[in-house]
Amino acid sequence: MGKTLGLNHLGLTVRDLGVTTAFFVDVLGWDVIARDDSYPRTTVTDGALRLTLWQVQTDNPAPFDRKTGLGLHHLALAVPDESTLINLAATLANTAGVQIEFTPEPMGSGPRHHMMFAEPGGLRIELLWAGE
Repeated sequence: MGKTLGLNHLGLTVRDLGVTTAFFVDVLGWDVIARDDSYPRTTVTDGALRLTLWQVQTDNPAPFDRKTGLGLHHLALAVPDESTLINLAATLANTAGVQIEFTPEPMGSGPRHHMMFAEPGGLRIELLWAGE
């Protein structure tokens, strides 16, 4: 058994704190539970997971590259059912700045389904329905 108790929160550096915070709140329905403008950050939650979003401290951040950069490959978020996955995919397709990598599809031979996209600030996110 591990000596830790699981994820407390995940801290992510973002290109535009306002844009990424708004995406989590307005598109995914999360709540802002903390804000610190002195070191620009917000903390958002879906009730199960907390993310601390930190404003990058340069005008020219290195672009995300999942194949050559160390650290985050993507953030995988569970959804409760297939209809939520399909509805979110449609919402994301009509959300300015979102880049869809692929729409909902089976993982391997199923029953799990997932999709992958980048939110307007560039974070790569997977939505995953575990199947029935």
